[in-house]
Amino acid sequence: MGNKYFAHFCTITKHRWIVFKLCCRAGIPWRGLVHDLSKYSPTEFIESAKFYQGIRSPIPVARNVQGYSKAWLHHKGRNKHHIEYWYDPEVPDKFPIIPYKYAVEMICDGLAAGIVYNGKNWTPSTQLRYWEYKRKTALANERIKDLLTEVYTQVSKYGINKTINPKNLKKLYNQYCIEDNENKES
Repeated sequence: MGNKYFAHFCTITKHRWIVFKLCCRAGIPWRGLVHDLSKYSPTEFIESAKFYQGIRSPIPVARNVQGYSKAWLHHKGRNKHHIEYWYDPEVPDKFPIIPYKYAVEMICDGLAAGIVYNGKNWTPSTQLRYWEYKRKTALANERIKDLLTEVYTQVSKYGINKTINPKNLKKLYNQYCIEDNENKES
């Protein structure tokens, strides 16, 4: 049992380190530094260590066994870099545009998760393939979905180093997420 706790600690720490490096590359180092700190809280850590897999997130395993994941419910409610944080079915705008810094942190988080869980099998197209599968059911603003698709497509074509930088990410965010001028002209 102790080995699962230690292995989970190492996995989330490695993930956070990769997110931090990517966030620094993206120009948002603070978001990388504070990324996923809630994973060390007892609510998230204990359940996730119990269902630790090493090759994928323990959250789906917890859901399969328990019918839900207390760790996930806790995590998504505290971390603004998750699409699910922004979804509210009780308001007119159920899927708002995620602010830039959290959208970029989300991108870095997705890439880091792919790198950690796929290990030596990770390729620049790993996250794009995963996102193409998840996009269909993602409860998110279509503009955010388009942004993620474009960034992961660019990573697939050009690699992380050419894609993950403040100039490119800001340009893509503005292109996909900022209202165009057509509404301002009327």
